[in-house]
Amino acid sequence: MTASAVRHLTVDAESADQRLDNFLLRELKGVPKSLVYRIIRSGEVRVNKARARADTRLQAGDDVRLPPVRLPQRADAAEFGAVVPAREFPLLYEDAALLALDKPAGVAVHGGSGVSYGVIEQLRRARPQAPLLELVHRLDRETSGVLLVAKKRSALKALQEQFRQRATGKTYLALVRGEWPQARKVIDVPLHKYMLPDGERRVRVTDADDPQGQRSISLVRILGAVHPPAAAPSPLPAMTLLAVTIKTGRTHQIRVHLAHAGHPIAGDAKYGDFEWNRQLARAGLRRMFLHAWQLSIRHPGDGRQLEFTAPLPPELAQWGDVDRFFH
Repeated sequence: MTASAVRHLTVDAESADQRLDNFLLRELKGVPKSLVYRIIRSGEVRVNKARARADTRLQAGDDVRLPPVRLPQRADAAEFGAVVPAREFPLLYEDAALLALDKPAGVAVHGGSGVSYGVIEQLRRARPQAPLLELVHRLDRETSGVLLVAKKRSALKALQEQFRQRATGKTYLALVRGEWPQARKVIDVPLHKYMLPDGERRVRVTDADDPQGQRSISLVRILGAVHPPAAAPSPLPAMTLLAVTIKTGRTHQIRVHLAHAGHPIAGDAKYGDFEWNRQLARAGLRRMFLHAWQLSIRHPGDGRQLEFTAPLPPELAQWGDVDRFFH
């Protein structure tokens, strides 16, 4: 075994506003991601002498204390995961500042607890010459669609500021159980994020006066009624295809909002109707029908308005092809 001593790092201006986990992953090159997340969860990493979470935003001048990191001379593949494979993803747009990917469902955006690697690690391996590749935002592992990656630190900061200021337009496609009421166009319900004993993140609706609740707003537009493919083995409940634009970017926001409204998303294994999900799986829908369809931003360099659209993947299009609702 090899070990390092306690280290103190000072966050420079270039690293300001970066998440703690991303900062450490870049500083601790060669250290398995599972170990990085473990020392954060254990409280051994301190920011200005206080415990910090993986998603803590660092500021210029912050003092980050790192514990001695003990590494086996030969990493155990079962513990630290396999070697990250190089992988490119379908491109929607790319220039010198950023790229927009069409992320497939079932792929995490980054490695972490229980996940050895994700989109960003595979992309970095595929592009070793790139000086910087950083996630601008995140999508759930089960969600497909538009994902932004910054290629410059200045672009990362500018784009993340747009997300914080709610200056982006983010619209998702969701197939839900039942007939969505025409009058229900806005869901303004606070959400509270919590952890299960095993460390899994969950979100629930909370009261407006709950200090832990965060205001969360989703705008809902009905695209049309959806009928299952002709090959479906048994009758299924009525379904509606929705376009949902989120004005706030809370964890699992759309999934929890729609389930709370009595119309869970098809195939949602956390907040959905589990018996209905089993029926859908037998009929051929074996993933969650939530797709990051459109994203609009201002270009971080020249201010141009850009809009990216990710087409529905084939496994979803056969259930609720959005194109037919616009012709």
